[in-house]
Amino acid sequence: MSYPVGHFNCKLDAKGRLMIPAEFKEQLGEQADEGFVMRPGLFHKCLELYTRKDWDEVQDKLRASLNPFDPQHDAVFRKYNAGARFAKLDASGRLQIPKDLIERGALEKEIIISSVTTKMEIWDKDLYNKAAEELPEDVYFQILREQIK
Repeated sequence: MSYPVGHFNCKLDAKGRLMIPAEFKEQLGEQADEGFVMRPGLFHKCLELYTRKDWDEVQDKLRASLNPFDPQHDAVFRKYNAGARFAKLDASGRLQIPKDLIERGALEKEIIISSVTTKMEIWDKDLYNKAAEELPEDVYFQILREQIK
C-alpha cells in the first residue's frame, strides 16, 4: 500500500474525533472508505494507523511466522493486538479515537498524522516534534548510507 505523502496537521476535538484533512483522504482514495485499524505505537508514544488491507497483511505475517502453540509466541500475538481498534471515517470525515487510545498515545488537541513506509502514525504535535529530533543527524545519514544502495 502506498500511504499519503507527507504529514498532516489536524485537531482532536473534545469528543475524541480527529478531522482528517481533505488532501489526506484524497490520497487514500477508496481505501479511506474501507476503514482503518489503529493500535498503540510499538516503539513510540503515538498511535499506529493501518488500512484494513495492510492490517490483514500484518496479521497474516504474524500467523505465518509465529506458532500459536508456543506460549511465548501466543503472548506476542496478544501483546501486539492489545488495544487495536477498527475505525471508520464518519460522514463528516472524522476518525473517532477511543479514550483509552487517546491516553496511551498522549494525544492532546494539536495532532500530526504522518506516513511512514509501512503504516501511518497519529502523534501529539509536541511529541512528534520531539521524536523527530531524537535521532542524531550523523546516525541518520549513516543508516541511509548503509541501508540504501
